Amino acid sequence: MSVIIGGIESFTTVDFPGKLAAVLFCLGCPLRCPYCHNPELQDFKAKPFISWQTFIEFLDSRKNLLDGIIFSGGEPLAQPDLYESMKTVKEKGFSIGLHTSGVNPERLKQVLPLLDWVGFDVKTLFDVYEQRIPHAMGRTVENCLDLLIDSNVELEVRTTLDPRVISKQELKELSSILYDKGVKTYALQEYRSHRFEQNPPSFQECKAFFTDNALLSEIKSLFKNFIIRRA
Repeated sequence: MSVIIGGIESFTTVDFPGKLAAVLFCLGCPLRCPYCHNPELQDFKAKPFISWQTFIEFLDSRKNLLDGIIFSGGEPLAQPDLYESMKTVKEKGFSIGLHTSGVNPERLKQVLPLLDWVGFDVKTLFDVYEQRIPHAMGRTVENCLDLLIDSNVELEVRTTLDPRVISKQELKELSSILYDKGVKTYALQEYRSHRFEQNPPSFQECKAFFTDNALLSEIKSLFKNFIIRRA
């Protein structure tokens, strides 16, 4: 039993902090974020990129060359066989990273003991998730975040600043909520349009987040590690 693979990035130095890694993109995601850059990975019934056995052969060829494997997507927590797949990778000596939007607390509980690092997307205030992100549930996301904060797993929380999903005032409120929960590392990511997108926000709307120095300074003061990722 294994995850369904939608793609592979064979080498990255930026997606798993402090490690040389490869990224396994899981096929399928229940969410429909307006800024999704991997819409080809949303369909659970799409054709897999490679088989699990081929991926295992890839892993065996990268021993002593890579430190870790990141399970990304799509949405890894939507994969029923995520635990078994991560366990196999861990037993081969690789560290495990996870990129997730927090769609399944029970599956996250299952894989937590295997995780070394998590990049966790918080898209907007938990109370308005259902209004902004199709098929998302804010309380489910919050439950997953709380599980990670209570664990010993290294955690980066990140928010993509799409003005259709979060406003500057909501970002300020969200930052305070994350601080109160105990988040130490918070990253703000610039929205980037893509060729599949309809009615994207304007450049000026997106830029407004990053030209508000007072807002950025206030958010920065809350976190031990504050990261700004521009497109």
